[in-house]
Amino acid sequence: MAREERNIIGYTVGLVSESALRFGVRPRQAYAYLKRYKGMEHLQHHYGVLHTRSFPDTVDVLAQVCQNNGGGLR
Repeated sequence: MAREERNIIGYTVGLVSESALRFGVRPRQAYAYLKRYKGMEHLQHHYGVLHTRSFPDTVDVLAQVCQNNGGGLR
């Protein structure tokens, strides 16, 4: 596995964990929520920009994306 792939995976795992804390759910539930409401898709498409921001800022962005797509967690 290439170094960049490991970095992306590590960053994604960290964001899912931070999202779980923010939403008050388990990491598995946070991942399912982000996937269902297109937060993971947004992260995948905009990783180049999002990884330069802080975790709290990126979690805010992903929460907004999910809300815009019908999600109810804040």
